[in-house]
Amino acid sequence: MGSIGALLKSFFKAVLYQPLLNLLILFYIYLPGHDFGIAIIVLTLVIRLILYPLMAQSIRSQKVLSEIQPKVQELQKKYKDDKERQMKEMMGLYKEAKINPFGSFLPLLIQLPILFALYQVFWRGFQPGSMSNLYSFVPNPGVIDPSFLGLINLSQASIALAFIAGITQFIQTKMMTPTVKKDQKSSSQISDKMQSQMLFILPIFTVFILWKLPAAIGIYWVVTSLFSIVQQYFILKKSPK
Repeated sequence: MGSIGALLKSFFKAVLYQPLLNLLILFYIYLPGHDFGIAIIVLTLVIRLILYPLMAQSIRSQKVLSEIQPKVQELQKKYKDDKERQMKEMMGLYKEAKINPFGSFLPLLIQLPILFALYQVFWRGFQPGSMSNLYSFVPNPGVIDPSFLGLINLSQASIALAFIAGITQFIQTKMMTPTVKKDQKSSSQISDKMQSQMLFILPIFTVFILWKLPAAIGIYWVVTSLFSIVQQYFILKKSPK
């Protein structure tokens, strides 16, 4: 088990942590102003552009899943005593809607190790010892200035950024919440209640997480949410209603 753990740790470091750290340092060195916050923003945009196709598919799947939720609940109620028939009918419903019910989870699974690696990068990025992980062609910047536009110390927590992240998370979640028609309210009451709760739980959870973490992570979170909001706007705008 120890050797497997060491292998996974080495793989994580070589495939995620080091590339992200080196890319961040390159942006910090060569972008005008040598602003660490700007470097984080550019790195975040690069990551989101790479993940754009996966996230676009995930957004479409989530939207369709939320829209057909009343029908799913009707099938669950209708075949509550026949689980096999219930599953068969639900799979038929997903097939008719042309979605994979598990398709929206794949981008999340991919993002988790990236998010953890970025957490390590931002958390350790201000420490001189982390520069030992730079590639030979990446200059050592020495001591990194942790300020963003001369206003925020990214090595320390920022309550303001935590609240901004919560607000952008609320907008992002709100966009994915379907508008329920009057004739659907009776069949989707439980679903509506859950969606209404999630609309507020996610932003509160976001603020709670970022409350005491370095503001560098807050910058990443805010930019990611803003990118997702724009992406969702254009994707949902093109989607048939």
